[in-house]
Amino acid sequence: MPPTSDATPAHLLPALRSHVWFASCPPEFQHALVSLSKVVTLKPGERLFSRGEADEALCCVLSGALRLGSFNSESDTQNLTLYVEPYQWFGEVAVLDRLPRSQDAVADVASSVLVCPRSLLEPWLTQHPQHWRDLARLATLRLRMLVVLLEDKANLSLEQQLARRLLMASCNFGMNYPMSFKRHLRLPQEYLARMMGVSRQTINRALKQLAEAGTIVVRYADIELVDIPGLMGRAGPLNGNLLASIQGMVKVADHQSVAANQ
Repeated sequence: MPPTSDATPAHLLPALRSHVWFASCPPEFQHALVSLSKVVTLKPGERLFSRGEADEALCCVLSGALRLGSFNSESDTQNLTLYVEPYQWFGEVAVLDRLPRSQDAVADVASSVLVCPRSLLEPWLTQHPQHWRDLARLATLRLRMLVVLLEDKANLSLEQQLARRLLMASCNFGMNYPMSFKRHLRLPQEYLARMMGVSRQTINRALKQLAEAGTIVVRYADIELVDIPGLMGRAGPLNGNLLASIQGMVKVADHQSVAANQ
């Protein structure tokens, strides 16, 4: 059964602005993206698109989570590149270069995705060419993140890399609202291993080291960050922007938590 789709409700705008890229776009472009889009509903395991397809569209997760990578059911091989959650954007590369999809996108749980097809977006951008730069900024934002991850892999120990991944996941990298901060991460060890290119056993050992240090608590399909400063200390020197983002979000989130419990 194909994914179901509905028109995009305008009330999504405030939530979409929780992503730093979308929030930085001019209001004209924000409204255009919403008005040109549809909402696609996916069941667990259902594909939004597959590698090699020419169905270009700019996408944003509204609920649930999607796995991006290479997933071959026949050979039972899976390479996980990204785990995207609300309100993270993806798919901009195929819109920019008009080439087939380079990855598979599969719903990990029941999910809904905002989909803005290139067939509608490109004519609008042709009439408003100043906003091509906004779309390019999304691609460069992801490129910068990938460069950081490549540098981490070359220069840091596995424990430091893992600590950074957990910190980035906690603040939903690219978000700018305190409500985006998460102390509980829904990241199975298998997913972490695939994203970091190591075995599950290796990730298990690294997680145990962080747990023994008192920085995290590991449960089934859940990792709780219990000592953020301690985890930051085990992540090595952090990028200034990431450091400021984590510290600011943790401070506000903790304040909100205390206020809610009073």
